[in-house]
Amino acid sequence: MIPLNDILIFALSALVLVISPGPNMIYLISRSITQGRKAGLISLAGVIFGFLFHIVMVSFGLTAVLFAIPFAYTLLKSLGVVYLLYLAYEAIKPNSKNIFETKKDLPDDKPSKLFSTGFLTNVLNPKVAVFYLSFFPQFIKTEYGSILKQSLQLGVVQVLVSFTINFIIVLTASKVALFFAKKPSWIKVQKWFMASVLTGLAIKMAFSKAK
Repeated sequence: MIPLNDILIFALSALVLVISPGPNMIYLISRSITQGRKAGLISLAGVIFGFLFHIVMVSFGLTAVLFAIPFAYTLLKSLGVVYLLYLAYEAIKPNSKNIFETKKDLPDDKPSKLFSTGFLTNVLNPKVAVFYLSFFPQFIKTEYGSILKQSLQLGVVQVLVSFTINFIIVLTASKVALFFAKKPSWIKVQKWFMASVLTGLAIKMAFSKAK
């Protein structure tokens, strides 16, 4: 099993990544603002099941890859660094929009469609798979036992962090949107703060050594 200290560091990293804007967050915010909290929560359930799908697939994949390819760790680490720097750029690129500026004319969807759309938005998002494949190996050590079990353990932590943050977002989306509308200067602060944290994670990952 992975030590508690490493789990806490991973949880902090997962927290930073989940609050960086992406398709899942944009969809949840849009549904919560236009169709209400109930619709947002149903959509969130679909997103979480999408995470579980990725976790199972990636966990088995990591078990095979890390044993089969000697330089797999270096390759995946490089991918992770590029991914984090890409997210940092996305946060501050010119003309990037406030994610709380959503379309107001979205039609209401039935619960089944809300769930399935949330699920597919996550499953079909390649960034999620890239995150798992590149980030998980940074916290896995062979001396801690089964790679599969460690991957699943990290997956559970990531899902719990993602669920908690997204749950809060669903409940507060309307209020946060109103806050940013009244104080647009805070949008720039939020973007640069996010970019700085993501860049810091990328640098830390770049200088990490193989386990």
